Amino acid sequence: MTAPTLAHRLARALMLRLALVWVLCVLAVAFYLNHEIEENFDVELAENAHRMFDVAMFQLQRAAPGAPAPLPMIADEPLFSNAPLVYQLVDARGSLLLRSRQAPAQAMAVPLVPGFHNTREWRVHVVRHPRQAFFFLLADPLSERNGEWRETLLVLLVAAVIALAVLAWALPGVATRELKVLERLQRQISERGGGDLRPLALVGLPAELRAVGEDVNLLMQRLNQALDVEHALAANAAHELRTPLSTARLRLQTALEHGLHRADVQAAVAAMQTLSHRAEKLLQLSRAESSAPLARAPVDLGRLAATVAQEFWQDERAADRLNLVALHSGPAPVALGDFDALAIALRNLVENALHYTGDSPVELIVGPGCRLVVRDHGPGVAPERLQTLQQRHVRQSAERTGYGLGLSIVATIAEKHGARLALTSPLSDGECGFESRLALMPAVA
Repeated sequence: MTAPTLAHRLARALMLRLALVWVLCVLAVAFYLNHEIEENFDVELAENAHRMFDVAMFQLQRAAPGAPAPLPMIADEPLFSNAPLVYQLVDARGSLLLRSRQAPAQAMAVPLVPGFHNTREWRVHVVRHPRQAFFFLLADPLSERNGEWRETLLVLLVAAVIALAVLAWALPGVATRELKVLERLQRQISERGGGDLRPLALVGLPAELRAVGEDVNLLMQRLNQALDVEHALAANAAHELRTPLSTARLRLQTALEHGLHRADVQAAVAAMQTLSHRAEKLLQLSRAESSAPLARAPVDLGRLAATVAQEFWQDERAADRLNLVALHSGPAPVALGDFDALAIALRNLVENALHYTGDSPVELIVGPGCRLVVRDHGPGVAPERLQTLQQRHVRQSAERTGYGLGLSIVATIAEKHGARLALTSPLSDGECGFESRLALMPAVA
């Protein structure tokens, strides 16, 4: 069984609610019109009662001079012969003196009090003679009033049914036409292949669908970024791990063939350490480039620098070469960022500096302001190669490794923090060396 379309479901829901509202409105209008009809009938009944009172008194007095007539007297044809009105003339004791030809033969059972009164069949207006103890009762049949109200209600209901029928015919087409934009959006999504993550075209969409489309585009952007990171990780792993794996396999094979000489085993261990180091760099790069959001919290840059420096001071080869320098007055500056990610970036800068400077000292400088600076006094980098160091697999020299992924990781983390990474070589005072400067956003107190 085919599921109903959204347009037909929307049209049906609108029709049901419109029908309910329309019926309620028809009933309200009908009751209002009934009230107005009652008022108009009452006004006419009161006016006719005052006009016909004199006619009834005249007919009664005209019959009085002659022989006494049996009571009640039946009046001549009324002046308004087409009107369904009947009347009676009674005295103060309620005795019927005069009545119209269609009036009941007995006095109507209503109080002899001026005003309007109802019986089961009649709406009666009572008028008292200003000088004599006579009461004139003019009655209008309730059936006529009810008939007028029923006719009015029937006309309104017929009009409502016709209008609802027209709407039932027109609404599905209107809803289908207005939902064409949703069909276009669905077609865009269905026509995409597994690798097509381009943004959806959102031109002409209403506000609600535009918000959905923007969220879908954001999701596809994140998926695209995740796929890029996955592809990059695979490419980086193939590029960076091929040589260490080949070296480790060759050294272990040589050691096995020559009786496990110590030098060959140590070379294999060194190759495995290189492999472990490269794998760690790849994981750092994958985390830096992933779509997972970084934390945004105050980071004490003095504590951050001390934590990173302490890791290197545990290596006796770097303990005497790495110096921690504070160029700030008072408490250490506080930046806004992710402590762990910034530690990865700073660790890579220090590692590169220690690796490329031989035995030269390396300075880890905090400040002034929210800046972290790693400066070495090694051979430096040629100016024409300075701008390419932040790209993957670009190293300072062909003979030595170290800059291949490290600065790429730092650049990615800096970009996600809204920070600025500046590379300088030679140093500002003209000496040889290399300086990496990371300027972070200060935390707002």
